[in-house]
Amino acid sequence: MSISEHTNLPQEQETLASFVQRVRASLGLSQHEVALKAGIHLQSLGKIERGLTSRLNYKTLNGLALALQTPVEYLDAVSKGLPLAATTELKFCPHCWTPGTAPDPLWTHARAKFCCFCGFQLINRCPSCSEPISSMKFRFCPFCGCSYKAKTTAG
Repeated sequence: MSISEHTNLPQEQETLASFVQRVRASLGLSQHEVALKAGIHLQSLGKIERGLTSRLNYKTLNGLALALQTPVEYLDAVSKGLPLAATTELKFCPHCWTPGTAPDPLWTHARAKFCCFCGFQLINRCPSCSEPISSMKFRFCPFCGCSYKAKTTAG
C-alpha cells in the first residue's frame, strides 16, 4: 500500500528515535516484536527509541532495516542526521536476493550497478512492467504479478 511506503520515508530533520518509533507504530508492531525480528535486545531498542543511542553497528542497522521493512539507507541517514537523497532507490540482485529480506547494503550503494557476489546486474524496476520497486517485503510485482527473483537455469 502506498501509504505505508510514504510513512517509511525519513522526514526532514527527523531523529533516529522518532523514525524508528514512527515506522514501528505504522507497522503495528510492539517493541518486543521488532527486537525479535531485528535480532537485538529489547533494552537496545528501548535505548534507540528514547534517543539514548544514535550510532548503530552493522548488525543492528541491518536487523532494524529488516524488522521495520525499510532500506538500510533510511536508518543510516537518520542516524547520521543526513538528508535522504531524492534519488534513493531500492536495488538488488535478482539472483542472490532472498525474497522478504532487506537488500545487501553493497547493492544499494549509489554507484553500484552489478552484484558484488555473482556479477549479475542489479535491478530497481520490475523486469516485466518496469514499475519502480518500492518494497522488498514481497517477491512479486504488485502491478503485473511478475516475480522479482531471477529464474535459475539448470545446466
